[in-house]
Formats: sequence, C-alpha cells, structure tokens
Amino acid sequence: MDNVIKHVFFDLDHTLWDFDKNSSLAFEMIFDKFKINKDIQAFLEIYQPINMKYWKLYREEKVSKKELRRGRFIDAFTTLNIEFSLEIIDQMSEDYISFLPLNNYLIDGAKDLLEYLQPKYEMHIITNGFREVQQNKLSNSRIKQYFKTVTNSEEVGVKKPNPIIFEHAIKISGAEIGNSIMIGDNYEADIMGAEALGLRTICFNYHKEKIPSQNIQVSELKNIKKHL
Repeated sequence: MDNVIKHVFFDLDHTLWDFDKNSSLAFEMIFDKFKINKDIQAFLEIYQPINMKYWKLYREEKVSKKELRRGRFIDAFTTLNIEFSLEIIDQMSEDYISFLPLNNYLIDGAKDLLEYLQPKYEMHIITNGFREVQQNKLSNSRIKQYFKTVTNSEEVGVKKPNPIIFEHAIKISGAEIGNSIMIGDNYEADIMGAEALGLRTICFNYHKEKIPSQNIQVSELKNIKKHL
C-alpha cells in the first residue's frame, strides 16, 4: 500500500476484540446465574449463527435493538427445547450486555498491529455495536488510546454498510477518502460498505469466506503489516 494512506479505520468486534471468546465467557456467567444445565459449546453452536442472522437483520433495519437482544436468546433456547418467560429472557439479555465487556481478550496479533501502526497513521473505529458496550470494550481491553475517533452506528443513526456512517467517520476524523483505508472482518458491512464510498479496504477474512479475488484479504492480523 503506498504511503498516501494517513488514516486507518478499524471495525472492532471480530476484527480487534475477540467477540467469540469473550461472548463464550459471558454465557458461562449467564448459565451459572440462571442454573442452566446445558453444555456451553453445544449452545454456542446453535446461538452463533442465530446471532449473526439477527445482526444482519439489524443492519438492514428489519429488527430493532430490543428485538435483536430478545430474539437471539428466544430462538437459541427454543432450538434446545428450553423455555423461559419474557421477563427472564430480558434479564438474561441485560446481564449478557453487562457481562460481555468484563472479559476482554483481543484477536491474536491485535495489540502488536496497533503498536506497529500507531507511529505511522491516525487510527479510528467504526462499529455497529451497542454504544454503551463498545466504549467499555475499548477501555477494558486497553486499546482505547490508539484511536483518535470512535464512530458508533447508534450515534449516527445508520449502520454499516450504509455509506453515511463511513462519511460521518471520515468527517469527524479530518480524513479524506483518498488517504484512508478500512479494515474489517465482515465483507458485506465493512468491505462493501467502505468500497461504496470509494475507500480502500483490507478484509480480515479469518472466517475464510469466499470473497472476490481483487479484494486484499488476510487471515491473520499480523499480515496486515505487509500492506501498510
């Protein structure tokens, strides 16, 4: 990547912050509190694709924040033939949001990459995650200091891949489209969304999804150093 790049925009969950690991630990706390006698791993295998489905619907404005939080729990437990009252589901949902930023494992290589990039670029976050949780994640994982700005979909009023959120992030950062790059794991939200505005991108494709060959992609964060 040539040296015209001055600003690096990152997604947070699944790109720097190890959502899967931290989520698993939060569910261990949920299962303990509510005395749920089920194997966590078996539950997560059911929950994770359901959660991804709801997040896609949330990005597309087809479900509300409340429907996302409730629906993913209801659908996962229903699949396991476990039924809870709506009151208990809502309590679990609130607890999950509270428990989630208590564990703050980062993706392998995240801290090293940020240390490497910091002297060379101004760095920023663009996230669809819930506002009240994302700031805690950045602070508790001790990476907040690396980022000049944090753009959250709840504050902007639209979610990635809507180009408006990328426009907002560019504006508040003092960056320009021509001197910026977006790094994220979600091809639809992070990569296509940024490209729609003309931003260059790097896909952290640890999912090993099939994406167009012209896209720069890496399966490990350390390999981003080859491109910046």
